[in-house]
Amino acid sequence: MPPERKPFLLRLDPRVLHALQRWARDDLRSLNAQLEFLLRGLLVRAGRLPGDAATGGPPAGETGETGDAAPPDREGGGAPPRAEPSGK
Repeated sequence: MPPERKPFLLRLDPRVLHALQRWARDDLRSLNAQLEFLLRGLLVRAGRLPGDAATGGPPAGETGETGDAAPPDREGGGAPPRAEPSGK
């Protein structure tokens, strides 16, 4: 059974909303699924998502896994790579 979803209000700049809607449509996702996908990937990369929540599984330790799996990613999806400082 999938985990319970918690509804909440989100206020966005109309341009940001439109860009997210286009991106979601390009990736064949709903806007809600696209937002969750992007946020989950960022949380995993930042080391702030506990356990194996990146894939919707149980927290690490409950199944003996370490929980450091790579975030799900698809071509054209996810956040752009972080720019490295040029040092100039």
